[in-house]
Amino acid sequence: MKLAALLSGGKDSLYALYQAKKEGNDICYIVTIISENKESYMYHVPNTKFVREQAKAMKIPIIIKKTLGQKEEELIDLKNALKNLKRKGIEGVVTGAVASNYQKKRIDEICEELKLKNFSPIWGMEPTELLKKMIKDNFHIIITAVAAPPLNESWLGRKIDEKCLNELIELNKRYKISINGEGGEYETFVIDCPLFTHRIEVVESEKVWDSFTNSGILDITKIKLVEK
Repeated sequence: MKLAALLSGGKDSLYALYQAKKEGNDICYIVTIISENKESYMYHVPNTKFVREQAKAMKIPIIIKKTLGQKEEELIDLKNALKNLKRKGIEGVVTGAVASNYQKKRIDEICEELKLKNFSPIWGMEPTELLKKMIKDNFHIIITAVAAPPLNESWLGRKIDEKCLNELIELNKRYKISINGEGGEYETFVIDCPLFTHRIEVVESEKVWDSFTNSGILDITKIKLVEK
């Protein structure tokens, strides 16, 4: 099928795109919604400004829409973007929802209204197995935000590999932290994967830590595409 993939720059949305493509679907467009509200209910905010480079690395056209990020109203911006793409021939949408009923339900409703198929290939996957698959499939993922102690500043910029996964499993046992960050414990950015013709190199970044909230971000200000 001809599909549009909703992409935030993070691991889940990009891995869902990867799975949909592996199943033989044609990913015709990438759709990224950039929210002005950092506390958006629907959209991930960190690193959406760099999704254009991910799209370039995959040689897939990208549609970028901005939204004020107001609850429920922010869905209208997504619906309008998908409505326009349906006129161009897309038959469905790929989403990286794993466990958020809030997100999946609303995208289901939009797709039903527009008569589009909603593909959610990683929906309901067990978190540890999902991360293991990503690592096995050569996804290079870095952590760009943390918001749950005991995750601290040292986690910012860290690559998710087997060692990192084992530590997350242990933190889940001790502190109930979601292994795949589904509860907002951490955010990610994919710098390389099998879909990329070029890998992404972070050129300039700064760790910004708030000791009052025990949270922080890896503020990436410059990246570049590097030939593999």
